[in-house]
Amino acid sequence: MLLVENICKSFGGKEVLKDINFQIGEGEILSLLGPSGCGKTTLLNIILGLTEQSEGQVIYKGEEISHIPMNKRGFNIVFQDFALFPHLTAYENIVYGLKNRNAKVQKKDVQEYIDFLELEPHLHKQINQLSGGQKQRVSIARTLVMQPKILLLDEPLSALDGVIKESIKSRIQQIAQDFGLTIIIVTHDPEEALTISNKVLIINEGKVAQFGTPQQIMAQPADPFIETFILKQLHIKRKNIYRLFGERHA
Repeated sequence: MLLVENICKSFGGKEVLKDINFQIGEGEILSLLGPSGCGKTTLLNIILGLTEQSEGQVIYKGEEISHIPMNKRGFNIVFQDFALFPHLTAYENIVYGLKNRNAKVQKKDVQEYIDFLELEPHLHKQINQLSGGQKQRVSIARTLVMQPKILLLDEPLSALDGVIKESIKSRIQQIAQDFGLTIIIVTHDPEEALTISNKVLIINEGKVAQFGTPQQIMAQPADPFIETFILKQLHIKRKNIYRLFGERHA
């Protein structure tokens, strides 16, 4: 569905991304994983159309789309800080983007997303009356009603804790499965990436360190950086990560 080929990006002569390649299919979740400053947000912005690559191609369903502006690509993003309008209610935030759409979205479709995300009790609340998890669900609903071709999420779980974090993680997986929506997530959290995604692209210093399924990455880390980043940096023990996949390794 989406193919990224040989993407490079430089800012002021400094190379930020070098020879990035990957592909994902319909309904899959891909995590762009790496430490701060590795280039993952720049890559997300290139896919979105917010930033233009220096070299390479972004191909969607067989069409090279690098020349297509962001507002014509049909990809939508949920920002890390939710970016909700504080003077509007939750419902007004959800339907805000529909005002400028030529193609009409049926009211029943909007209601389907509201019901799916269990937002009915909160529709008439002001944004400052919502919890972090509720704000995230409103932000996701606002994006879904625009019927995006690909959903991009920038650190969607970083402001959430505990049960709320697990709930939103489950919702994201359900969205991909139930609506067949391809989702790309930017995260710096290895555990988050490995437990939510079908595929993970690990970036280190602007280059692909490894691309594969969570199971492949855990079973065969490509280099010492991946071993260190995933297992030691966040003090996650190998046996606990393997347990997430129902595997047992000595």
